[in-house]
Amino acid sequence: MKKLAFACAGLLGLTASFASLAATEVDQPTQATPPASAGQLSASQLDKAIAGSWRSPENKARDQYRHPKEMLTFFGIRPDMTVIEIWPSGGWFTEILAPFLHDNGHYIGAVEAGSKSTAALQKKFSFAPAQYGNAKFVEFNHKAPVLGAPGSADMVLTFRNVHNWAADGSAEAMFKSFFAVLKPGGVLGVEDHRADAGKKLDEVVNSGYLPTDYVIKLATDAGFKLDAQSEINANPKDDHNHPKGVWTLPPTYDMGETDKAKWKAIGESDRMTLRFVKPATAK
Repeated sequence: MKKLAFACAGLLGLTASFASLAATEVDQPTQATPPASAGQLSASQLDKAIAGSWRSPENKARDQYRHPKEMLTFFGIRPDMTVIEIWPSGGWFTEILAPFLHDNGHYIGAVEAGSKSTAALQKKFSFAPAQYGNAKFVEFNHKAPVLGAPGSADMVLTFRNVHNWAADGSAEAMFKSFFAVLKPGGVLGVEDHRADAGKKLDEVVNSGYLPTDYVIKLATDAGFKLDAQSEINANPKDDHNHPKGVWTLPPTYDMGETDKAKWKAIGESDRMTLRFVKPATAK
């Protein structure tokens, strides 16, 4: 959620060596039914991962805003998938995804090459090898991204990252890399801060909010089909107009103590939640 800072890409790996793996206009998403594959999801396994003792209390406290079960179910995740999480940052979703995929699937964290903010996460994960021991990580350059072998992943997930790439001009390259690494029929799940309907990118890009139609166009231009949208992460209290953009709100509180009670009452940002599919005929 923080501004473009490559600390957001922190997590260089749990293993001793890194795996070298190698226009629709829509302003307001509408609730959609999860795909049929989501019916195969083991709810008990996901519940166990979300309730896990290895998750930090601070992260668990944010479940009310981040809706991990609802969002991952909407994306159609299964415990036997190969899932790439883009820029895991402090590992909020990693604490759920890696344990959930530990036994039958594969978790891959795609982190920015050269990141220096990994020591704390490596230390934290070392305390729970039973949950994180099978996790793998790949380093990449987001200006020229290669996330792994073509067609090697079932799902790519990116949480609150697209606004960073939009701000520095790398968004198109990133979405193309998602398309390349996914298998035909693979799923791209996107969550990001949602701007007011009708806003243009240049009006909001420095606020952290993005037009939904801009994000959809990024994906469809890369070859994806928009499969569904959801209001899971909608927040009607958020009017998208704050002194320091989305970073005014929790958990960042860039205004410090100024009007903190006001920002806390709003809660975390209003966000789009989008599911895209790589066509089964794509290569």
